[in-house]
Amino acid sequence: MHHWLPAWPLLIAFIAASLALAVTPGPGVIYIVTRSMSQGRSAGFASVAGIALGNSVNAAAAALGLAAVLATSALLYAVLKYLGAAYLFYLAYQMFRQADATTRAAAPPPSRPLHVFRDGVVVAVLNPKTALFYAALLPQFVDSPADFTRQALVLGGLFVAIAGVSDSMYVLLSRAIAARLGTMTRGLRTGRYAAAAMYAGLGLLATTTNHPGRPPR
Repeated sequence: MHHWLPAWPLLIAFIAASLALAVTPGPGVIYIVTRSMSQGRSAGFASVAGIALGNSVNAAAAALGLAAVLATSALLYAVLKYLGAAYLFYLAYQMFRQADATTRAAAPPPSRPLHVFRDGVVVAVLNPKTALFYAALLPQFVDSPADFTRQALVLGGLFVAIAGVSDSMYVLLSRAIAARLGTMTRGLRTGRYAAAAMYAGLGLLATTTNHPGRPPR
């Protein structure tokens, strides 16, 4: 019997991690807010949709690529898994190092919503860090090698959906957020520390869990 979702404990953990990572304010959120303020909510939602589509492509590519590695060699899969853990630790370090830096996106030049959507897709698809992120994140929450492709695709889509909802809320609240941009430095710093802790926790999870479907040692 095929399973499209991992066991409930893993699924709940994935949803919790996705929510925490999605709502953490960062340069992307500030960009969406400034895009919404400078060009209106239609442009804000267009940028969210474009980024979501681009992220979906990266998530699918990561899931299919990891499935191919899993089918080839359990050893290669384990190596890739630990490389993913190392990348998550690197993200934690980068986020921690930047916690005291103030990052504010400049207001983008005006353009049509369709162009905003297109630019969002291109930016997301051509960002190698996004594909690496999915490649590092998804294997931690798949519990069946036989259903790896199914579960990884569903989890990737779930993460993109959660991030899309979170980004859309930022668009809806853009006016209130933009009015407080001058006082958001502390909130951004706290958010980056929280994200660093989350990345480090996911990296630790990667180093302590077994190959999908294998019994504990």
